[in-house]
Amino acid sequence: MLDRYRILITKAYSVYDEDIGYCQGQSFLAAVLLLHMPEEQAFCVLVKIMYDYGLQDLYKNNFEDLHCKFYQLERLMQEQLPDLHSHFCDLNLEAHMYASQWFLTLFTAKFPLCMVFHIIDLLLCEGLNIIFHVALALLKTSKEDLLQADFEGALKFFRVQLPKRYRAEENARRLMEQACNIKVPTKKLKKYEKEYQTMRESQLQQEDPMDRYKRENRRLQEASMRLEQENDDLAHELVTSKIALRNDLDQAEDKADVLNKELLLTKQRLVETEEEKRKQEEETAQLKEVFRKQLEKAEYEIKKTTAIIAEYKQICSQLSTRLEKQQAASKEELEVVKGKMMACKHCSDIFSKEGTLKPAAISREDQGIETDDEKDSLKKQLREMELELAQTKLQLVEAKCKIQELEHQRGALMNEIQAAKNSWFSKTLNSIKTATGTQPLQPPQATQPPKEST
Repeated sequence: MLDRYRILITKAYSVYDEDIGYCQGQSFLAAVLLLHMPEEQAFCVLVKIMYDYGLQDLYKNNFEDLHCKFYQLERLMQEQLPDLHSHFCDLNLEAHMYASQWFLTLFTAKFPLCMVFHIIDLLLCEGLNIIFHVALALLKTSKEDLLQADFEGALKFFRVQLPKRYRAEENARRLMEQACNIKVPTKKLKKYEKEYQTMRESQLQQEDPMDRYKRENRRLQEASMRLEQENDDLAHELVTSKIALRNDLDQAEDKADVLNKELLLTKQRLVETEEEKRKQEEETAQLKEVFRKQLEKAEYEIKKTTAIIAEYKQICSQLSTRLEKQQAASKEELEVVKGKMMACKHCSDIFSKEGTLKPAAISREDQGIETDDEKDSLKKQLREMELELAQTKLQLVEAKCKIQELEHQRGALMNEIQAAKNSWFSKTLNSIKTATGTQPLQPPQATQPPKEST
């Protein structure tokens, strides 16, 4: 998409500016502008830079103004970097051999974007002369390497090693700071421009037209060879970048396929998990219903048992009261009988005050029929009273046994309720709630019923 818009902008500018048409360096500048704005605004900014900032003049009149820039750069080097300028003169290394792309493409052809963005910002703020600042900063930071290089090594250094050095944003930032601190007076640039124009006029007057054409032809051939070499390098880089992008794209597509498969598996697992969660919720609801019914049944049995125990306690209390009353009545009757017996002359002789029989002091012949009958009646009445007392005691014992049995049944029911709450149903419920991500329900602590007094 970026390449397509870049080509459209350069074609549109070639139609818009018929004087220079299409130039190779414009495409790099257009690509940088497209990274920050839409294509319409990028075209307008490109036109603004070419016309108002003077970049168009570098392409006119057989690049005459561009050669003037090269002369100005060499004169600045001679003033600020004399040792490096002397070394370049010894190598016959001229500025147009390494700085042509710096001026024509504004450093956008070779250098990394993090550095190019700063240069474009400074260009829009300060003007085209910012190129001299950046060029001198590059030469100063690379002076030690360039002083040790030969002609081929210097050209290779400018073409390959120098752009790689500023891929790190920190290095690019330091270079921009150094470029802003370099002083390039406008008066000196105008002075050097006048010197170049004077030199060109004297050369044109003194030089034979044939020699001038040959020299111009030779210069053009060298420029053509250099541009072809740069074009080949750029084409090689373009092919390499396309291959790398194709490999990256293939890897991204493979990774996307793997991620899509993982996404499908995750969705399937999610559906299965939701289905399992729904089943577990249904089972949980059923278990809750079963627990509720069992709890209601147990509470009903407890209430019923408590009512029976209360009734038996009431019966036992009534039987105890009745027994006490019967015992008191029996004692009263026994006292009455004893009083009558002691009042009777014959009976007082037979029974003592405690009610026991005395030894026979008289003969049997003296005992009358009335004494035997009264004795028999008393024995019979005593036997009946003892029998009634025994029955009452038996009923009391049976009531106590029944109460104890009911208490035992009540304790068993409470134990069964407690065991049911701690059984595998409760554990299953807790595990289901834990699996579904809810807080497990803690079984309530069963309270011991108060012990009833028997």
